[in-house]
Amino acid sequence: MSLANQNTYDENQIQVLEGLEAVRKRPGMYIGSTSGRGLHHLVWEVVDNSIDEALAGYCTKIDVIVHKDNSITVIDNGRGIPVGEHPKMKRPTLEVVLTVLHAGGKFGGEGYKVSGGLHGVGVSVVNALSEKVIVTVKRDGAIYQQEYRRGAPQYDVKMIGETDETGTTVHFKPDGEIFTETLEYDYDTLQSRIRELAFLNKGIEINLTDERTDTAASFCYEGGIVSFVEYLNRNREALHIPPIYVEGSKDYIQVEVALQYNDSYTENIYSFANNINTHEGGTHESGFKSALTRILNDYARKSNAIKESDANLTGDDVREGLTAIISVKIPEPQFEGQTKTKLGNSEVRGIVESFFADKFEEFLSENPAVAKKIVEKSISAARAREAARKARELTRRKSALEVSSLPGKLADCSSKDAAISEVYIVEGDSAGGSAKQGRDRHFQAILPLRGKILNVEKARLDKILSNAEIRAIITAIGTGIGDDFDIGRARYHKIIIMTDADVDGAHIRTLLLTFFYRYMRKLLEAGYIYIAQPPLYKLERNKVIRYAYNDKQREVIMQEFGEGAKVNVQRYKGLGEMNPEQLWETTMDPASRTLLQVSIEDAIEADIVFDTLMGDAVEPRREFIQEHAKYVKNLDI
Repeated sequence: MSLANQNTYDENQIQVLEGLEAVRKRPGMYIGSTSGRGLHHLVWEVVDNSIDEALAGYCTKIDVIVHKDNSITVIDNGRGIPVGEHPKMKRPTLEVVLTVLHAGGKFGGEGYKVSGGLHGVGVSVVNALSEKVIVTVKRDGAIYQQEYRRGAPQYDVKMIGETDETGTTVHFKPDGEIFTETLEYDYDTLQSRIRELAFLNKGIEINLTDERTDTAASFCYEGGIVSFVEYLNRNREALHIPPIYVEGSKDYIQVEVALQYNDSYTENIYSFANNINTHEGGTHESGFKSALTRILNDYARKSNAIKESDANLTGDDVREGLTAIISVKIPEPQFEGQTKTKLGNSEVRGIVESFFADKFEEFLSENPAVAKKIVEKSISAARAREAARKARELTRRKSALEVSSLPGKLADCSSKDAAISEVYIVEGDSAGGSAKQGRDRHFQAILPLRGKILNVEKARLDKILSNAEIRAIITAIGTGIGDDFDIGRARYHKIIIMTDADVDGAHIRTLLLTFFYRYMRKLLEAGYIYIAQPPLYKLERNKVIRYAYNDKQREVIMQEFGEGAKVNVQRYKGLGEMNPEQLWETTMDPASRTLLQVSIEDAIEADIVFDTLMGDAVEPRREFIQEHAKYVKNLDI
């Protein structure tokens, strides 16, 4: 590209807002946390800058490299950060961008019309929280470089060579003084976000290389969010091919929507604003939903699929089996909500609603066969909703104090304080009996399950609610389900899945997690769902008993007992083999137990895994099992 095009992005576009000192004192304010999430956030701050160059039309390729020492290099072929003297700061602009908080081309000026990045804190925060950063810039025919240690420049920006290319390379090593939990990057986390960015920005090539394991992947989707929808639906039977796609722009706001119906009973709508996943929705998502409901009702009435006397289809009815991506790019996004992932720009709702309504109406009238399938699916969802409403009456409880309607098999705790109460969902009656005897009755409740619960991935809500085991779970937890769900009514803030450490136990655990994910997701998001970790082995020598939770622990304990010592090793096949005291001591006593808290950092990836494991398609499940078989430690068949 010619150098003349770079005039719109020069030293004058970089505005300075405030200094950098606070970042090292309060890193959580700038990157969310100093745990693994914050560690990965550093990568996204740098990658977002490269994506912004792509959105501005100057960058086509981004490389992300994880080195053996968990340092990161991000390379792009954009215009390169300006290096000339900054008009206000009288320092090289590259240094200003790297050392001054909120210095960048995104605060007014013509540097960028639209930019990603949630907090806009930029690469200066990465610099402040890294023990070492080296930035290399190619522009104006030359190669420039500067190195920093914990945010401080080590030398002035220097020219180190000549080139006819342009671009920016940022190499950084996160600071162990800041990230005390972990300094190790997770390949899957990096890969799923990079794939997402490639879907949301069609035509951009993003490469990920992991030198620790010699793993590499490349992502580039000319189809953009249409490819994203096809990827999400790849294990499902689509009702129409290809997905429906709508795009347009007004007042510098770009709108893209892609959607496709499938034969499942769950809705999967993901919305994005400037490449940020708006988990809590917002104006773009509500505009899309209201247009979808209105247009499908209009069409259903015009085609006489719904009679005059019939009630309208609800939003839930028309979204059954829908996979949709809504992506908007906005000059000045306003984020709100608890985690700042809800879009608040009021003007966006009307723009998305009118764009999508016009194009969707056009699509239905031009594709009557597809329109008929969608309407029929929505009408059968409405019938099931009515049946589910009746079934749901059976799971309703008026208050946490009204015990009469609790399931008979629940051994409840005496505490009425949900914050300290916990319920163990236990597989089988024998384990349930041990758990009831071994528990602390004050705050621990036990709900034994008989056999396996229904696979909710293959059933509608009305059928799910007719399943006695699921009904017992809903009633015991007390939050209700579907439209009635209210997390404030949860009777326990710890819901602990306790199953055997064998194949059947793993299957029951997956069935329960699928149910919670699909129908009570807020419990997962609130951190209320846990998995108990019963021991695998009991080791006894001279009446001294120790427990091992994995093979490594067993080896350590064997060594502690001494070489050649006669040790009686018992491998637990199931919870029922433990007496109440052992079960309390190993798995239920808060002072000594290990619990795994279940979280969904990545809802999209979780959705795909549940769909693969629990859905109808056999081939993807076989591939998943073959791919992950190497990670299996203990297999009882």
